[in-house]
Amino acid sequence: MIWDGIKEGLTRGEFARIAKLFGVVLVALMLGSLTGHLLGIQRRLNKLGQYAKERFSKAQTDGTKNVSDGFVTCTLLFCVGPMAILGSLQDGLTGDFTILAVKGAMDGLATLAFTVTFGWGVMLAVLPLVAYQGAITLLAQLIEPYLKQPELMQSINLTGGFLVFCIVLIILEVRKVELANYLPALCFAPLLMWLLG
Repeated sequence: MIWDGIKEGLTRGEFARIAKLFGVVLVALMLGSLTGHLLGIQRRLNKLGQYAKERFSKAQTDGTKNVSDGFVTCTLLFCVGPMAILGSLQDGLTGDFTILAVKGAMDGLATLAFTVTFGWGVMLAVLPLVAYQGAITLLAQLIEPYLKQPELMQSINLTGGFLVFCIVLIILEVRKVELANYLPALCFAPLLMWLLG
């Protein structure tokens, strides 16, 4: 995604354009982080994740396979991650479903593990997950015509690329990043680019 954001400027040698794009994205990330912090996005997602973790722990200690516990826990875990939003946006805006494919593989492996604890109820989580990701993808397709200017799409790609890179930092435990708080940056980046013309 980062490459998609800068490759046109690099191939044309428009380094001032790339610098402007990076400046806009950095400001968008700062505004997104501030907005996300004020709205408490990460804090609320952490509470949902904690709730799912408690249900999982309870199911492991009880040894009972409750269908509703598996459904709720897996739905929360699969829907609250930033890859669900970023992947759906990328799919809707560009038709590239790479992030969704990686997320699908990770969710599939997690489902196999959760099935041992919760039973077949975890399979039902696919319904709200598809509805959630599908709705984001369809909304992204609806706004895509308004993002026909290459600079607007490049700003979204570059911002999304930085957010996906942060996912890697979190998974590898290099640095803890409150990633969900940065999600509003995906709205600020094209808005700022449009205002700067």
